[in-house]
Amino acid sequence: MPYCPASAGALVTETVTSDRTADVIVVGAGPAGATTAYHLARSGLDVLLLEKTAFPREKVCGDGLTPRAAKQLIAMGIDISEEAGWLRNKGLRIIGGGQRLQLDWPELSSYPDYGLVRKRDDFDEQLARQAEKAGARLHERCNVGEPVLDSAGRITGVHAKLGEEKTPVTFHAPVVVAADGNSTRLSLKMGLHRREDRPMGVAVRTYFNSPRHDDDYLESWLELWDRRGAQDRLLPGYGWVFGMGDGTSNIGLGVLNTSDDFKELDWREILKAWCASMPVEWGFTPENMTGPIRGAALPMAFNRQPHYTRGLLLVGDAGGLVNPFNGEGIAYAMESGVIAAETIVQAQARSTPAQRELALRRYPKILKETYGGYYTLGRAFVKLIGNPKVMKVATERGLSHPVLMRFALKMLANLTEPSGGDAMDRVINGLSKVAPRA
Repeated sequence: MPYCPASAGALVTETVTSDRTADVIVVGAGPAGATTAYHLARSGLDVLLLEKTAFPREKVCGDGLTPRAAKQLIAMGIDISEEAGWLRNKGLRIIGGGQRLQLDWPELSSYPDYGLVRKRDDFDEQLARQAEKAGARLHERCNVGEPVLDSAGRITGVHAKLGEEKTPVTFHAPVVVAADGNSTRLSLKMGLHRREDRPMGVAVRTYFNSPRHDDDYLESWLELWDRRGAQDRLLPGYGWVFGMGDGTSNIGLGVLNTSDDFKELDWREILKAWCASMPVEWGFTPENMTGPIRGAALPMAFNRQPHYTRGLLLVGDAGGLVNPFNGEGIAYAMESGVIAAETIVQAQARSTPAQRELALRRYPKILKETYGGYYTLGRAFVKLIGNPKVMKVATERGLSHPVLMRFALKMLANLTEPSGGDAMDRVINGLSKVAPRA
């Protein structure tokens, strides 16, 4: 088009406006948001990825990834080699009831036979940068506040404060994805509150310089003792020891709100006491601690629903996608991001608003078809192990039966062949199908 001075102002206005509009807005650049943005951008959609902090930034996590998460990283083209700073693990070592059992990840056609370890302070950034490379427009230090609603109450954008200056800005898109974690202010503003009948966990962790840093198995302690009083007390939850491969180990514990003591106990102090009970040569002592003890909530088993309403989709922790069996969140955050992206891409290809809405409403149904029955089983499991006596008996009896524990590993880590597979796979898949879809 020939240059026309009279239209210059209009062109500038159009450029500024286009910087604030997109096909999709994704709020939060953690694993769920970055994965969603990556797959949307790869499909050719214009994506705004809004992150309230600046990378690198720390997140409370065990830093251990199962084969489910490894599969998603491979699908995003992330370099997960040891040269790139990843530590691979072969499986899970379980300790409890005076016994120790080492289980390799199952060999499946659907998932790799290894897990990974990586600190969250640069794990999330790698995913966000990969989304950028795919074409997503990332804004760091972008604190999203209120949703923009049309006259029908449908979300059409978000108000935010951008940069260190906290400049007020408004972004517009016909579809918005809430990937803003357990607190998910955006979901709350849209009237989606946490379900109190769904389990919630708490994870607390810290890092120690330790000779155990290069352990190639994730280690889970199924008995968590509070030994600070006159009488030892068995607590609900589990402890972990994950070598980071960099000279440090991530030590933490996960606790469920099914315990009567959930709100009363100081879990940071319990973590300190638990570490003090470990062998001295492991180095889990205050002078070897490399950072403070931090905690975070684990929203489990679809504890916020519906996962789609009026133009807003919930992914990851915002939708309570954490696995109630083992507290794993990253794999399900990434998987829900893939499902959300596929749903949005299909919706955007429809020719009318009614058809697009019909496609978007499919998203929560797919989530329930994929995880609903399994999460229902997980909720029953959480109620059982919330009783320390049940946990103690299960640990003492179960660890002496390796075949039973291999079944438990597949069940707890959700690692089965989707179809076919061995007898264990068929039993687990069958139970998940007949259980009500939460």
